Order: sequence, then C-alpha cells, then structure tokens
Amino acid sequence: MADKTFLDWPFLENSHRELAEDIDAWAAGHVYRMVDDHQDPDGACRKLVKGLGEAGFLTLCVPAPHGGRHGQLDVRSLCIARETLARYDGLADFAFAMQGLGSGPISLFGTDELKQRYLPAVARGEAIGAFALTEPDSGSDVAAISTTARADGNEFVLDGAKTWISNGGIADQYVVFARTGEAEGARGLSAFVVDAGTPGFEVTERIDVIAPHPLGKLEFDGCRIPASNRLGEGGDGFKIAMATLDVFRTTVGAAALGFARRALDEAVSWSTRRRIFGEPLSELQMTQAKIAHMATSIDAAALLIYRAAWTKDRRAPRITREAAMAKMFATEQAQQIIDQALQLHGGEGVRSGVKVEQLYRDIRALRIYEGATEVQQIIIARETLKAYGG
Repeated sequence: MADKTFLDWPFLENSHRELAEDIDAWAAGHVYRMVDDHQDPDGACRKLVKGLGEAGFLTLCVPAPHGGRHGQLDVRSLCIARETLARYDGLADFAFAMQGLGSGPISLFGTDELKQRYLPAVARGEAIGAFALTEPDSGSDVAAISTTARADGNEFVLDGAKTWISNGGIADQYVVFARTGEAEGARGLSAFVVDAGTPGFEVTERIDVIAPHPLGKLEFDGCRIPASNRLGEGGDGFKIAMATLDVFRTTVGAAALGFARRALDEAVSWSTRRRIFGEPLSELQMTQAKIAHMATSIDAAALLIYRAAWTKDRRAPRITREAAMAKMFATEQAQQIIDQALQLHGGEGVRSGVKVEQLYRDIRALRIYEGATEVQQIIIARETLKAYGG
C-alpha cells in the first residue's frame, strides 16, 4: 500500500528505482520469517545479516573494490534500503544499517590493507560490525570521551568503557574512538578497529530496551591492538566520526520515514474497515484531518531526506546542515504520525504485537541515537548562523 510516487522525483535515478523494487520484493519474502516475533534479537540479526548478504544488498554498505556496489557509499541507495526495510520490520532496518555504520569509518578512512581485511566479509554478510563512540559520561558530547589509547611500540593499549553500543555482543569487529592526546577536547581523539575476542576487551553488559536489538557495554583493560589498526592519523577521530555520521545520519531519517509510511498504511487500512456511528472511521472529518497531516509530513520528510542524500552523492564535502534537518524532522514527524495511527486504532493500538504498537516502540530511539533532536537543533542553528556570518 505504501506510496511510491517519490521514486519519480528528480533526486533519484533508474538504479535507485530498480533497487527499491528489488529490496521490497526480497523483504516481502524473507523478513517476517527471519525476525521470529522478536524473541531472539541476536539470532534474528545474524539471520538478517546473512540473508541480506546472500541477496547482495550489503554491497551497498561498502565501497568498491572491496566488495561494494558503488565506487563510494551511495547515500540515496542506503536511504532507499533503510526506508524499505523499516517499513517491514525495525530489526531488518537495524541489521542493514549497522553493517554500514559499523564499517563506515573503515570504508572512508581505512588503509587498503584494513579495507581488504574487513569489508568483503561485511558485504557478504559473514562478519558483523559495530560503531563504538558513546561512553557512560559522553554521548552527544564527543569531546568528553575518556577512553584512552596509549602508544607502546608497534601497538596501542586501550583502557576505558563504551556503552549503548549497537551490536555489542554479536559484532566481529568494533570501530572504537579513544583519546590519544594530540590536543585538548575533540582534536585529541583517534579511531581504531578492535576485533572481538582481543585480550583485554570484554562485553560486560547486555542492555534491554523497548524495541529489542543487540546492545551492550564494552570495557577495555590493557587491550593491545596493532598500531596498523588505527584509522587515519592520530587526532583524526573526531573528523572520522563526523564524516561517518554525515553519511549515515540522513539514513536514520530514512528509517523513520519507513516507519511512518507503514503507520499511514495501517491507519488507512484500519480506518476504512472500522465502523463507528454507522459509517467507516475514515469518513469522519477528524480522521481525514489526521490522514492529511500524516501524508503531508511524510512527503516533507522524504524531500528533506533525499535532498540531503542527493547533495552528498553529488560529492559535497559535508552536508552537516542538510543531514541534521533530515534526521530531526523525519524522526520527530514519524513519532507524531505513529502516535496518530495508534490513536485511530483505539484500544487495539496498544495490544502487544499489533503493528502500530511495535512501531510506537521502534520509533522512540531514533529521536535519540546518532545525535538527539536537541543536538540536531544546535547543529542547524550554528550552521545557519555561520551562513549569515554570525
């Protein structure tokens, strides 16, 4: 039922339209039997990664010539994949997205040796990645990171902790951001690839959340890794994190858009079947007002998302403002759309396992991770003031 007229917009090319058809067909035939009612998020994510890899869709998450489909990460393709998968299930979107985010710093800043070591397995769905930035006392404030990486000969020694790390506990490798001390604050950070099972590295806690997915706390205690596992130069960590988020922050908006489209589908289907006062719920003006708001907000969010993605794919060096707008607006509007869809369902909307109830839980975290809404507002304001010379 989902509206697909956006595929005709000039932001997209024929290859994107073909991708949308292909991944929609795959999701329709595979996603529901893989998620298994969300009883085993770890197992479901492993199945989804394997399935997405076998189907060739994870080639979108890494660049050629290291197993990828495009010469560089194509943000419009990533957005289409996330939007489509999210419309079917939140875990399907998560499994795909983390293959991209978890390997994104390697794709963008890794040496040829690191790219060849890690990326082909990610593209085949044979290895799972993770992006370890957040700490117990450092979330959106990246400059406050306290995990340290001390040079010792041909190695670095990591000490500290990370938390709220997606794929924590099931990932094969983690991109870890740590303080190397080249300068104060954000300029003194570096990024490293750490393999699961490395001595001194342990997943010490698994975290349960309202929309279950693999999530954990990591601890490093004298964890030694080769110096060659550093991404970029010393002090490049903040630049690496921001460049990665520049690519993937827009795709968070796309996932929210997928949730919102599914909520509209469910609301329309329910309201045309449900009768009240002798007529379909959809005939009431208040219902039509909600549907009008949903449809308009979806199109507005899609325009922001695909503008940002198109701008990045046109080789813009940074899309900080555009990505922040897309992420903020799409996630906030999706929350409202899903809430309205649930309201239209009445009591049925809060029944455990009903799709709008699942969507209500799925959307909430997207307004927080990869930069909470309030952080996006700060970014947008600062970029706008900068454009005015302020």
